[in-house]
Amino acid sequence: MENSDQSLLGRYFRLSEHNTSVRSELIAGATTFVTMAYIIFVNPQMMASAGMDPSASFVATCLASALACYIMGFYANWPVGLAPGMGLNAFFTYTVVADMGYSWQVALGAVFLAGILFVIMSVTRIRRWMLDSIPLDLRVAMGAGVGLFVGFIGLKSGGIIVASEATFLTLGDLTQPGPALACLGFLLIAILSIRQVHGAIILGILAITLIGLLTGQVQYTGLVAAPPSIAPTFMQLDVVGALDVAMTSVIIAFLFVNLFDTAGTLLGVASRANLVDAQGNIENMDRALKADSTSSVLGAFLGCAPVTSYVESAAGVAAGGRTGLTAVTVGTLFLAAIFFAPLAGMVPAFATAGALIYVAMLMLTGMQGLEWQDSTEVVPALITIVMIPLSFSIANGIAVGFISYLAIKLCAGRRQDISPGAWFLAAIFLAKFAFM
Repeated sequence: MENSDQSLLGRYFRLSEHNTSVRSELIAGATTFVTMAYIIFVNPQMMASAGMDPSASFVATCLASALACYIMGFYANWPVGLAPGMGLNAFFTYTVVADMGYSWQVALGAVFLAGILFVIMSVTRIRRWMLDSIPLDLRVAMGAGVGLFVGFIGLKSGGIIVASEATFLTLGDLTQPGPALACLGFLLIAILSIRQVHGAIILGILAITLIGLLTGQVQYTGLVAAPPSIAPTFMQLDVVGALDVAMTSVIIAFLFVNLFDTAGTLLGVASRANLVDAQGNIENMDRALKADSTSSVLGAFLGCAPVTSYVESAAGVAAGGRTGLTAVTVGTLFLAAIFFAPLAGMVPAFATAGALIYVAMLMLTGMQGLEWQDSTEVVPALITIVMIPLSFSIANGIAVGFISYLAIKLCAGRRQDISPGAWFLAAIFLAKFAFM
């Protein structure tokens, strides 16, 4: 990009080397933020169900997300947004607190301990060794599976697909404004992208939001509001209480769900962002892993469920994000959201649904890299791709795919193809299903 390396930002984030520009990165960061901004409102509601102050949780969510994005951007130079993990916050609230009966302070202590173990694994290269043990086809499958997962979220949040007692899923009522606008958003983004309009994704999101505003589907709620105090959740974790032997399974669950959710997300985003070389090496992967794990510890101090890399980052990558400047932009917008909560809340789910569906289509193109002639490689990969969205869990989809990889290789007499790391990971996954 012309002159992209002349500014301080250009030199620090190596924009020319990644064939991008400040403008492209800012647009990509805004795109990622808009697609993951729902967490600002969903997470406080989830934490409130665990007994936490929702206003403090709102501020904690924004601050934890911002700090995590800054670490990822400035340290790892990756275009990945981070925030408290969906699924992990549900486990925090409905399993640890509601079902097991622990206080939210003790649950935060478990999040902290899991984060510390996460950091140790990253610093000692154990986590990198585990990720390097993933066969190439399963890496490709993770990217495609994450893509389908993103698309499924988009279809669901836009009302294009809905629950059905007879068939589990069915087509939603496309004559209703929400689903109709979600479909229109997808078509608009696709057309703008095909015509190579820069910033097509965010333009589509803003256009649908504006249409929703004009047709009464979106209510104008103001621009700014004073941020509430974070004191009710800040430094309230109970680490001593989390050291209870009975909490061991909870800590392990937080650790491994976060680990493999992050693995699938980072591998998928790395492929789309051209951070993978011809030999399959991923640029700054170690730093990205350390940034992600450190963020979980910081989130526990502020009062959040484990902070993790978001699959919605793929939307920003599709919009042109290639460096950490994208993540820094996301973090800055999370900080701004503390003051502009009414405005941020105006973007409806049906406005971001089309973007997620379009990104899913792009991420599926990675399937061309599968070894289609080798059934022992491609079948486990396809199982992974299918199970990630159908189980509504990146971690569970990867687990099922890995176990099937081991079983198929053994039954086909190809034991020599299984690396020591693959054996170890398969054992971990089997233990996960057996005891968690």
